[in-house]
Amino acid sequence: MKSPEDPTSDVTDEDDLLRCRRLLSSLSASVPSVQSFKGKWSLIHSRLDILTVHLSDLDGPDSSHPLSSDLLRRLSQTLSDALSLSLSPSVGRLRTRSDLDSLSAALDRLASDADLLLKSGVLRDPPPSDHRRSDGREAVRSEARTIVTRLQIGTTESRALALDSLLGLMSADDKNVMIVAAQGAASVLVRLIDSSSASPETREKAVSAITRISTVDSCKHVLIAEGVILLNHLVRALDPGGSSAARRDACVALRSLSLSRDNARAIGGRGGVSGLLDIARSGTPSSQAVAAAVLKNLAAVPEVRQNLVDEDCVPVLVGLANSGTAEARENSIGCLCNLASDEGDQEIKLLIVRSGGIDCVRDYWDAATSPSDRCLEPAAALVRNLSMYKYVAEIVVSAGFVARLVAVLEKGSTPGARSAAAGAVYEAAYDAKTKRGFGEAGGIRPLVRMLEAKSMEEREAAAKALACLLTCSLNRRLFRKDEAGVYGAVQLLDASIVAVDKRYPIAILGAVSESRRCRKQMVAAGGCGYLRRLAEMEVESAKRLLERLEKGKLWGVFPRA
Repeated sequence: MKSPEDPTSDVTDEDDLLRCRRLLSSLSASVPSVQSFKGKWSLIHSRLDILTVHLSDLDGPDSSHPLSSDLLRRLSQTLSDALSLSLSPSVGRLRTRSDLDSLSAALDRLASDADLLLKSGVLRDPPPSDHRRSDGREAVRSEARTIVTRLQIGTTESRALALDSLLGLMSADDKNVMIVAAQGAASVLVRLIDSSSASPETREKAVSAITRISTVDSCKHVLIAEGVILLNHLVRALDPGGSSAARRDACVALRSLSLSRDNARAIGGRGGVSGLLDIARSGTPSSQAVAAAVLKNLAAVPEVRQNLVDEDCVPVLVGLANSGTAEARENSIGCLCNLASDEGDQEIKLLIVRSGGIDCVRDYWDAATSPSDRCLEPAAALVRNLSMYKYVAEIVVSAGFVARLVAVLEKGSTPGARSAAAGAVYEAAYDAKTKRGFGEAGGIRPLVRMLEAKSMEEREAAAKALACLLTCSLNRRLFRKDEAGVYGAVQLLDASIVAVDKRYPIAILGAVSESRRCRKQMVAAGGCGYLRRLAEMEVESAKRLLERLEKGKLWGVFPRA
């Protein structure tokens, strides 16, 4: 029951701002007369001074904004409770102390909410009724600013409702996501996840919102900027105790974040590998695919590979590559490829082979609709990396990959697939018989075509493979039959093409320089000029090939007897 002096008894119909001012005035007058817990009341009094300033800033049209009205209603209720407590303390010192601590914390939150609301700029936005007359993007920007502000103030329930609104806004299109990200939503969401007052459901929804932001390429940098705190929460979301949807959302966000080497190292060092492998082993089909994508990114970082091996990842990846969805299989093959990318690490290559990796990649290859299928790029790259170990290269050749690689050289639809296949040819052609086998299978002609590809990576991969194959006499004959071969190799001698190692085109031309016809083609294509420049740069074997060409030119001056 309120005392007669309580000014709240006759102001229920007054506007919230006026009511808060009356309560502040009454409470400020009442506090000095309180005799118990003077230190705590003094602290509360300092909060009242701050709130008085904020109320002055809210005066005028700003006080009618929905967010201001909500804040003022909450403040009014808290001040009313505080005034009652100052006039009629709770029974018992422990109860009074607890009530004062709760009151102080509530006033702190309200002061913080008022400060944030005033600084957010949302109070200066036009009312929702004006949005229809304003630019569409500006309306979305205003709505996003309001929602992001709501996420930071108010009760736990009101923040949860704001989170639902945020998810709804971002579901519309990617442009909305970009606008939301520009309003600082990522940092707010991370703080929400980190909040001790957030419920598990709220945390899951916040992770979903972060996941949505991660799907827009131009927004990924704002998540990367959140650093370790965000990564820790996402890694925790991978735990088996979470819902399937939450675990998948965490994987989607980590897929983008793990493209950063620093983030990949952090994920690998914070228990993320075991959670990802658990999902890859027994998660839903869609979450398995995304988990494998994250593992692929982690395996691309040398320092993290051993963590993956220690967690016994290879059997899991081979199993998923055999039985998962198309996306899961492709990502698993890609992860195995990255694991095997270290030329000197023979143990991991043997482990992949012993775990059924060769049969697995062959079945995956044969399941492709055609050699032009884009999904064959990681498969060709895996064969290339495994073949760096000559013992495994023998197994690769005996498993029938010669014809498969040549088919990708001929019909591969992407530069990456053709480059990977050419690299596999170079690694797998470990002896004269195998080199001849690639020639007999038709591998020379597509490699010659690749010498003039747009991609420098593709051109170098072709030159490297040809330099290896042309040590076989059959392959040299096949190369000489193709008019474009010499010309393509000569063009790669150009010193301005820095992306191509000059040793490979020099080796190609050196292999066929015994042919007078080929030497004439080299000279006609400008080979002497290129070689002269390379000889000055002391490029290996350039001077020797130049001397051979110039000697041929000199002998050409004299008529044959």
